[in-house]
Amino acid sequence: MNKITLFFILFFFGFVVTAAEELVPLEVFGALPQISMMEVSPSGNRIAYRVAKDNKEMYVIYDLAKKEMVTGVDISNIRPKHAWFVDEDTLIMVTVDNTRLFGFQGRHDISAAFSFKISENRIRQLLTPGDGIYAGQTNLGTIVGLSNDGQFAYMPAFQSQSVYSLMKVRISGKRTPRPVSRGTHDAVNYFIYNDELIARERFDNRKNLHRVEVRENDEWREIYRQETEIPTRSFEGLTADLKSLVMVAQNGQGRWGYFTMALADGQVSGPFFEVEDKDVEYVLTDHNRIVHGVRYSGFKPSYDFFDPKIQTVVDGVAKDLPDYTVTLVSYSPDWQHMIFMIEGIDSPGDFYFYTKGQFYFIASGRPDIPANEINQVFQTEIKARDGLRLPTLLTLPAVDELKNLPAIMLPHGGPESYDRIGFDWLAQYFASRGYLVMQPQFRGSEGFGLELTLKGRGEWGRKMQDDLTDTVNTLVKSGYVDPDRVCIVGISYGGYAALAGAAFTPDVYQCAISINGVADLERMLRDERRDYGKNHWVVAYWQKLISEGKVDEAHIKAISPINHIDKIKIPVLLVHGTHDEVVPDHQSENMFDELQDADVDAQYLELEQADHSLSKAPHRMAALQAIDKFISKHIPVKK
Repeated sequence: MNKITLFFILFFFGFVVTAAEELVPLEVFGALPQISMMEVSPSGNRIAYRVAKDNKEMYVIYDLAKKEMVTGVDISNIRPKHAWFVDEDTLIMVTVDNTRLFGFQGRHDISAAFSFKISENRIRQLLTPGDGIYAGQTNLGTIVGLSNDGQFAYMPAFQSQSVYSLMKVRISGKRTPRPVSRGTHDAVNYFIYNDELIARERFDNRKNLHRVEVRENDEWREIYRQETEIPTRSFEGLTADLKSLVMVAQNGQGRWGYFTMALADGQVSGPFFEVEDKDVEYVLTDHNRIVHGVRYSGFKPSYDFFDPKIQTVVDGVAKDLPDYTVTLVSYSPDWQHMIFMIEGIDSPGDFYFYTKGQFYFIASGRPDIPANEINQVFQTEIKARDGLRLPTLLTLPAVDELKNLPAIMLPHGGPESYDRIGFDWLAQYFASRGYLVMQPQFRGSEGFGLELTLKGRGEWGRKMQDDLTDTVNTLVKSGYVDPDRVCIVGISYGGYAALAGAAFTPDVYQCAISINGVADLERMLRDERRDYGKNHWVVAYWQKLISEGKVDEAHIKAISPINHIDKIKIPVLLVHGTHDEVVPDHQSENMFDELQDADVDAQYLELEQADHSLSKAPHRMAALQAIDKFISKHIPVKK
């Protein structure tokens, strides 16, 4: 999809789209993709993928040569994050589960890694709290490398409450994990290759000290030291020659780029990969974190690799599918076999396999959605009132004429994040019902250069909100949006923006929907200090975003929607999961109580056991049913 002008997009499509005769069932959008998390085995003979259907989930192993399912494991009661093959018979799966931790109050999101022995159909957890490690920890899903024989995984964990060590864990079969290297209270990362420890990263919140040390002759030697409140360099892996660490850091223009730090003396080189107005957002590595390439930010991903043969393949796929979003989702260790996900004008997420020069279709992620029912997504730019240009996505409804339409403002979460061109279940649902969906990358968003990101610092509820207003006004002035039928909807930070829209610009919107959103920033910061400690970098990060680091009580209160109930004159729907570990549900509960006391037209849907991203189909479906009823009442589509 080429970037073209807003006028051309809407003028052209105003004459070619036709109204759908029947609505796509709500359940189609509320359901998870039937197939996702697809991975390829080292030989390319097997693939593994997540199957979600009828509120049940399985992770399936499939033999491509024999064209038959090998086995599968029920994952309905966990939240799988990602998986990968160790060998043809062993799979690693990393999951998150919201549960209680023995000896600690409340519920917690606990990540864990499991090995799945395919031939034996046996699954086991690699690290278990209390088994050779400290019981009170939640992050047990990180693997930083494998042993040469593939029998062991190297995993960091707290040995005791204050010692973060590197553990050697048997992948198949029971054995108490043993420490490879005893850590420190401030260790955060380890690098290992060929069964030898190479380096470790440390960050001391109390001293605001970020360090890297290399292992030599059973001693640690420091090669990097920086005093910083928030780490500014992200160490991701090793170069193929094992002479340097790979890090993602900002270049002279403020873009995130690929740099190396020499293990010998800490000398920094780079950046080696750069694309104008795009950041390096992801580093592609093998199981031992040897870096092969990078992925750039933007509405559609793009890639750079060290190996020209890999570059040719990936570039070729993208070139052959210029109107689609092409995402590399899995690759074998030798890069001879790759899986791509294709999203676009007639694809809600289809998986294709590349092997031996061949490129062919494997499966559709959402087979229930016909190609002609996918609403088109286009990118344009909106000019804000101060001249700042906002990259913007528009999802168009299938109507006879794109004129005077009801519309949804759908700001993304983060806020230092961004939207992508792909199948967005919420945007597609709204467009399927006849709404034009607006997704501006407001100031504070990442992915489009440092200037746009930094202009959001200290602008919560202010200029960040103005960007949303300016987007609505631009489309209203152009005649495409009915100013009397606009609703603002968002998840997480987007939920905050929805409530801020209701409180600070009540004349722009006719309703607001906050899903797992923040209403009280003062309470949010207080919770963060309680959970992490007042000197933790997470607290410093939020303070920098919200108020440029200087926390002024009057400012925080002034931009918290919960303190402006008297200004809210439009209907509000609040949706929140009881197992949300990112934004506690008391944010919506307290907001609802205040709205009720002020006799504001408000509803609150509490989703039992739902997490922050509504990752389970029943929770998405319940939310959609409430949303569908709410917007149909307050900004109806004219028949």
